[in-house]
This record gives sequence, structure tokens and C-alpha cells, in this order.
Amino acid sequence: MKKNIGNADRIIRILVAAVFAYLYFGGVVTGTTGVILVVLGAVFALTSLVGFCPIYAMVGLSTCSSKKAG
Repeated sequence: MKKNIGNADRIIRILVAAVFAYLYFGGVVTGTTGVILVVLGAVFALTSLVGFCPIYAMVGLSTCSSKKAG
């Protein structure tokens, strides 16, 4: 798995996951919608930590910077 998620994308995903967790565990969003938000938040957090998004790979997208030192 080649990393395809850049730093800015990772930070955004973690922030979105945190907002989803707050909305669910704070009781703002409940029921099926709340569970969907928690699952999406978990997926965002996991892909951010791993640095790889399968959907990005399927469509050939990468947010990693292509700059190389040297």
C-alpha cells in the first residue's frame, strides 16, 4: 500500500472524525444517523493513521506532495 493521503488531508480527516464523535457521544445526533457518523469517523481516523485510502487508490487520486528532496 503506497501512501496516498497527504498531511493536510490527514489533519482534516482527524478533525472531521472528532466532530462526528462529539456529535454522537454528546447526544446531538442519535439513532441510525449517529451510528453512521461514528462508523464514518472511525474510517476517517483509520485511513488518516494508516495514510492510505482505498477509494483514492481506485480513482487514482493522491493528496501526497510530489516534491522530492535532493
